[in-house]
Amino acid sequence: MGRTIPSFRLATLVERDEWKEFCSRLDKSDRKLFDRMFSISHLYNSACSYATVPVRIQPIFMSIIFHHYVTLKGLEADMRTKSTSNQVQNETKVTLRRPAKEDK
Repeated sequence: MGRTIPSFRLATLVERDEWKEFCSRLDKSDRKLFDRMFSISHLYNSACSYATVPVRIQPIFMSIIFHHYVTLKGLEADMRTKSTSNQVQNETKVTLRRPAKEDK
């Protein structure tokens, strides 16, 4: 027996072909970015296929949004770590300085 519904990986490729006209109107550098952004959805193909949403582009968009959210949370955690590290370094510098000489 054959499949009645194509795999989501194939459906993603079909959806990508439907966006070719939009992509062709972008600048060359933007086309590369668009391709990279759209390819993010391949990371979440299994989740998208289990979502069973009848409109293909919705899980694709959600996977792109989710990936960007995960990336932002990672950057936020890195900034907190660096901020905490810088704060500890600044406190250490303050405590290691010699006290100012008093005027006689």
